[in-house]
Amino acid sequence: MLAVVTGGSRGLGLQNAKDLRALGYDVVLVASNEALLARVAEEIGADYRAVDLSNLEKTRHTFSEIVQSYGAPDVLLLAHGVMSEKMSKTLRTTTEEWRRVMAINLDSTFVIVNTVVPTMTELRSGRVIVYSACLGRMSGPGNAGGLAPYRISKAGVNALVRNLAHETGLGGRGILVDALCPNHTRTDMGGPDAPRSVEEGAATALWLATRSFTPGSDTTGVLWEDQEVIDW
Repeated sequence: MLAVVTGGSRGLGLQNAKDLRALGYDVVLVASNEALLARVAEEIGADYRAVDLSNLEKTRHTFSEIVQSYGAPDVLLLAHGVMSEKMSKTLRTTTEEWRRVMAINLDSTFVIVNTVVPTMTELRSGRVIVYSACLGRMSGPGNAGGLAPYRISKAGVNALVRNLAHETGLGGRGILVDALCPNHTRTDMGGPDAPRSVEEGAATALWLATRSFTPGSDTTGVLWEDQEVIDW
């Protein structure tokens, strides 16, 4: 079994990679910091590829190489992402800040999915799991105001996940596609005072990667929080 994990050098991605290795998966980590990536890959017994995901051409090339080298993954887990600047409201955000956040959070997610998932559909098997955020929801508490590039990029991720899930038959063709909100977690992005541990934040993604699924009875193509479906 093979899992490809982005954001794999730290935080939620690294935690998921550790857990999948413990379950016997071969893991390929993807992140931008090659020195850190090489160190953690050696520690957990994984392979790795370093790439700046804001460079979409290099991202596509890297994931094409991964598919050519390893074949279609059983699990494609996308845990990468960046926060927007603190005061990045819609009317205060620069074009450069908008493009930085969109390129990493949304555009690279499209490129990775567009490159890798066709190989999974050929085998009619696999899990695609994308870390979104509750700040990207269009409903529920705290769903508007401030951090505009981040919120909007994650809303775009939600739309991409929902669309891809329907395009792949909502599990009927063997591919499960889901988004999740990990909630406020003690990562580099979440900060040391966040209420959740990394293990708690990563638990739903691991469950999505390994759960049993019966087409027509179980659910995919939705947004999850603590193994429960929440509104987009």
